[in-house]
Amino acid sequence: MTQQYETVFIMTPVLSDEQMKETVNKYKKFLKDNKAELVHEEKWGLRKLAYPITKKSTGFYHLLEFKSEGSIISEWEVTFKRDERILRFLTVSLDKHAVAYNEKKRSKKAQKVEENKEA
Repeated sequence: MTQQYETVFIMTPVLSDEQMKETVNKYKKFLKDNKAELVHEEKWGLRKLAYPITKKSTGFYHLLEFKSEGSIISEWEVTFKRDERILRFLTVSLDKHAVAYNEKKRSKKAQKVEENKEA
């Protein structure tokens, strides 16, 4: 059964822009190769961490929201664990309320962008 998931991962701050894009593309390709549907993607940029991870106090945050079979999640997370560019990651399964909330949030954001274009 297809389920909707959201993964936020933090990449090490020592990556160049090119390495960061390469890392994100690696995970997007993983989803595509495993017949998952990418619903939404957000680049949150460089942010301060709540506590140091491997002596680093900042990291590049990225969010991927996707629909897939639950069976790929364990392999998905192993891929993150093996990647030295990833400091932390979290994958959560979204219930119907979370999906509706995310869609509502995105439509509000799109509406604001549209209003700004008109102004």
